[in-house]
Amino acid sequence: MKPNTQQLNDFATQVRRDILRMVHAVNSGHPGGSLGCTEFFVALYQVLMDRKEDFDMDGKEEDIFFLSNGHISPVFYSVLARSRYFPVSELATFRLINSRLQGHPTTHEGLPGIRVASGSLGQGMSVAIGAALTKKLNNDSHLVYSLHGDGELQEGQNWEAMMYASAYKVDNYIATIDVNGKQIDGSTDEVLNMGDLKAKFTAFGWDVLEIKEGNNIEAIISGMTEAKAKTGKGKPVCVLLYTEMGNGVDFMMYTHAWHGKAPNDEQLEKALAQNPVTLGDY
Repeated sequence: MKPNTQQLNDFATQVRRDILRMVHAVNSGHPGGSLGCTEFFVALYQVLMDRKEDFDMDGKEEDIFFLSNGHISPVFYSVLARSRYFPVSELATFRLINSRLQGHPTTHEGLPGIRVASGSLGQGMSVAIGAALTKKLNNDSHLVYSLHGDGELQEGQNWEAMMYASAYKVDNYIATIDVNGKQIDGSTDEVLNMGDLKAKFTAFGWDVLEIKEGNNIEAIISGMTEAKAKTGKGKPVCVLLYTEMGNGVDFMMYTHAWHGKAPNDEQLEKALAQNPVTLGDY
């Protein structure tokens, strides 16, 4: 049975707590984008994807996901753990030596849920397209999902991948862009203005839709369900997900400052107070 909206929001609140505590414990990591994408990951793994109970690297006969902007690993790890891919207690090893939970996801330690090392920005779309084509060759009707930062689109490899996906009709693929308008050095408009993303993806031959309330779980489920309905029609699908970096923590929102900055003890307590424990801390 799928969880209801209150259960999903409680799940998201706990994930925010996990993110904050993980980054604080090692005084490093990327809380801003992680907090901004919390609702998306919760909706994806708890409602939207058709997942098998036991993880394997092949991902046959199930939907699979690739995180391209791998620096937001805290939210990925938390949702994977709380979706029973590995013990929640392992979150306490984030970014420690010999941990499976490195700052950017890696594959050499065999962490369930991770199918590709990511964080070298701009590469995830190419990987996802390859996986989607593999599913087609295997007559597997399931979907491939990926997530990318809007600042990440400043990397040229994305645009080559976008051309390829439309030219070869990779229509079992949904790429979501986290449009928060911020990156490590400032706003995306100031660093390298990318203009009208919807118009550009459309011009590249993609089917594009927007989720304006990207931190609202119900809006995400509705929008992504619409995106799923667009698959199988000859075009790859792009979802522009408008989020707020640092969402759920008032002093982390509306600024790029928390892209890669850990809260101190006082800031952690303030942030946790805004996100009361729901499922239990690790």
